[in-house]
Amino acid sequence: MIGAVLAGGRGKRFGGDKLLYRINGKPLILYTIERLETARRIDEVILVASKDNAEKLEKLGYRVVVDNLLIGPMGGVYTALGLGDAFVVAGDMPLIVPEFVDFIISEFKKSGKTACVPRWGNGYLEPLHAAYSRAFREVLEEKIKAGNYALNRAIREVNPCYLPIESLPEEWRESFFNVNTREDLGRIKGIQGTFL
Repeated sequence: MIGAVLAGGRGKRFGGDKLLYRINGKPLILYTIERLETARRIDEVILVASKDNAEKLEKLGYRVVVDNLLIGPMGGVYTALGLGDAFVVAGDMPLIVPEFVDFIISEFKKSGKTACVPRWGNGYLEPLHAAYSRAFREVLEEKIKAGNYALNRAIREVNPCYLPIESLPEEWRESFFNVNTREDLGRIKGIQGTFL
């Protein structure tokens, strides 16, 4: 299973390229990558970038594929699935829980469904912490051609495997934490950051 890290966002709310923002000397995205790499069911980590940041991200030493669609997360997932089944996460999720990743992939394989997505009791999905089959790419392609870029809607239409978050170990929930603003950095203990 590919571990695909979406790294194409512009970080407007953060005020700069947050994925390369250094925390204790290390770019934020590396925290995400390293945690994902320690999941037993991930065979290879790839980065899905925009053409604007692909060169910078290549310096991290991982395979980078370019999302030329630039339509948001759906484009990133579509690009990743061109390489095969993928577990997709956002690059700004530094607290990923490897055991949770393994659990989602295991449930995905058992279910035989096109997608396996954690879902909150209120119906809210976590599409950027989920497993997708290569077959889902065809569904996304139709949506993209029609100009419908809502990833959540596409997921709901394929009768996915849903994982009820409230019934899972509470400590796994930190896996969903993502950094949108400078204030969010304060939630990571002992954090000290500087731009490159």
